[in-house]
Amino acid sequence: MEEEYTRVINITIIGVISWGLIFIIIRRIFANYSFDFSTRIVSTLHATTAVALATLSIQDWSCPVCPIASTSSLRQMETLAFSLSYMIYDLICSHFDQVISIDNAVHHCVCILGFVAGLFYQKCGSEMVAALWITEISSPFLHLREILKEIGYRDTDLNLAADVCFATIFSLARMVGGPYLVYVTISADNPILIKVRIS
Repeated sequence: MEEEYTRVINITIIGVISWGLIFIIIRRIFANYSFDFSTRIVSTLHATTAVALATLSIQDWSCPVCPIASTSSLRQMETLAFSLSYMIYDLICSHFDQVISIDNAVHHCVCILGFVAGLFYQKCGSEMVAALWITEISSPFLHLREILKEIGYRDTDLNLAADVCFATIFSLARMVGGPYLVYVTISADNPILIKVRIS
């Protein structure tokens, strides 16, 4: 158990530093574009990797959120620590933008608290990884829409395709997968912080 906590802490610390370095590199490469442009590229990298890691951590493909209310596997904890590191980085990074968003800061704090609770309890890995998958699956298309606008593809067929992909994936994931996951999580014997985080 101590080894798992050490691994999670290492992934989180190294992750925060790595996300910061990735942002600095991207900011220098795309210096002519906005601060938001660079953060969206980093966010797209996170979302794509998080979805891949969440998919790889599924233990039972016949029931992706199973086993319910069980001890988290090491792979699930690593996936959660990976995203925790991104959330910490993004919370810090958002304070360097010209416009500080209170609702964005609150969102990040709630997510960080949820990740920490899941990692501390070492429980509900299946539910939390499923929540991560549902929330991040549409993010690359969300960011692609804005990236395309900034590089001059506003009101084009490519931008429309990104809009349609985002709307379709977001609606299916959040309207179908979301309510099912909330029901499963709330009805199971999960810690209250986990129930609040997923709801």
